[in-house]
Amino acid sequence: MGTLRLNVPTVLTLSRIVLIPFFVILVYQHPFLGALVFSIASITDFLDGYLARRSGQVTKFGIVMDPIADKFLIITALIVLVDMERLPAWMAIVLIVRDFLITALRVVALSRDIVIPAEMGGKLKTSAQIAAIICLILMGNYFIVDLYDVGLVLTWIALVLAVVSGVKYTLAFWRTI
Repeated sequence: MGTLRLNVPTVLTLSRIVLIPFFVILVYQHPFLGALVFSIASITDFLDGYLARRSGQVTKFGIVMDPIADKFLIITALIVLVDMERLPAWMAIVLIVRDFLITALRVVALSRDIVIPAEMGGKLKTSAQIAAIICLILMGNYFIVDLYDVGLVLTWIALVLAVVSGVKYTLAFWRTI
């Protein structure tokens, strides 16, 4: 069995998981700091894959762990927002179930040495989710615009993209097995 190589992309992926408890602790008492930690963790999502591809450090661990770390972060944030009564539970449930299903399909495919690459709709969904979560955390009088309304619109966009990209991932999975 191979050993885990700690390269920069792997450290970034793992740091996203390490930041989750700090996010949860901060978001309830200091929403701005919670949003900042969430933002930093989200930036690592974009950086790890980019750096892995650019430096030739793409690994099976990274291919599997990157989306899992993303899901842990996003799912935790969605649950927190439901608990804070800033997001309807049904919206969080739809997004969470979709992510579990797609992650399961990708893991099954990878177990057969088939990589289902990230799809643009899925990337856009993740971006919309991240922006929505930040807006819903910071809702209130931080800015001229009511960030709660912006966050809900972005969540609706994420929901549509979740369904569309979910169908595309499922079709890609069935074509490859």
